[in-house]
Amino acid sequence: MNVFVANEQDLRVDETRLSTLARHVMGAEKIDDSIELSILFVGADHIKKLNSRFAGNDYATDVLAFPMMDEDDAEDEAMLGDVVICPEIADANAKRFGHDRDREVETLLVHGVLHLLGYDHQGPEDKERMDKRLKEILDSFEPEAV
Repeated sequence: MNVFVANEQDLRVDETRLSTLARHVMGAEKIDDSIELSILFVGADHIKKLNSRFAGNDYATDVLAFPMMDEDDAEDEAMLGDVVICPEIADANAKRFGHDRDREVETLLVHGVLHLLGYDHQGPEDKERMDKRLKEILDSFEPEAV
């Protein structure tokens, strides 16, 4: 699995660890080894523009997921999609939730990849399923393996 990471903002992110986590998510979900994923870290202004353009929301958000393939062409496509994360917003979330930014960015990464894989949280059952899977994946990630 190829994971491409681009950091276009000023806050520190552990690109190696996050790339390994993304591979862990795809492995846990039994995604073919030929599939590629892109992770982009951006500032609040950039993610606000993306959120406005693609979701119609005029505010900075923490994570966006842009799928590149759907079920019909999964066999022909090599790119799963893009996960765009704003560490600045993640930092604010982390303070509110009582943990550090690194843990919040990891949570957002798993959340974004799960969205690319078809998970959603529109209804209570979908949210419960997605939250459960997110927790399972984070709990099974071995930091020392990085």
